[in-house]
Amino acid sequence: MYPLLLRIARHEARRRAPVLDLDGPELEDIAHQATADALMAIGERLDRFRGEARFTTWASKFVIFDVATKMNRHFWRRHEVPYDQEDWSRIASRFNVGPDDEAHVREFATAVSTAVEENLSERQRTVFVATVLNGMPMDLLADELGSTHNALYKVLFDARKKLRAALVASGHLPEAPEARSA
Repeated sequence: MYPLLLRIARHEARRRAPVLDLDGPELEDIAHQATADALMAIGERLDRFRGEARFTTWASKFVIFDVATKMNRHFWRRHEVPYDQEDWSRIASRFNVGPDDEAHVREFATAVSTAVEENLSERQRTVFVATVLNGMPMDLLADELGSTHNALYKVLFDARKKLRAALVASGHLPEAPEARSA
């Protein structure tokens, strides 16, 4: 089973490699790690195999998922932008606006940047900048900060709430309509 899964892992890793600029021993290492992890996952879930597809088809999904996960994490470990580095100039480029609205978007990005600096705790700022501004996966950030996905999700939820309140107070966002009780 290992040789078959390794062949699938190598194929999937090569397919994804150009996007992440990976090659050589790194790619081979990811394929072997994903194959070993997939074999363990298959062994743990063997009782859940229902026979609706060929066993090899079912098993290949595990190795494909593991390759994708490992390559995504590998990219962020090699990424040159630290998770706490702020580059607010990039946020304006995320909006598909014309030249007339570009100034408004830049003004709003400046307001968000100011609100982040003035209203968020250090931890909230780190999580917000890493996930929202830099696009870092929450699971990887949790690993780097020694936390859990759920704990960081709560930190991000609270940060967004504070930011919304600050942007409403500064007139950059309208007040939210009051929630109706059922």
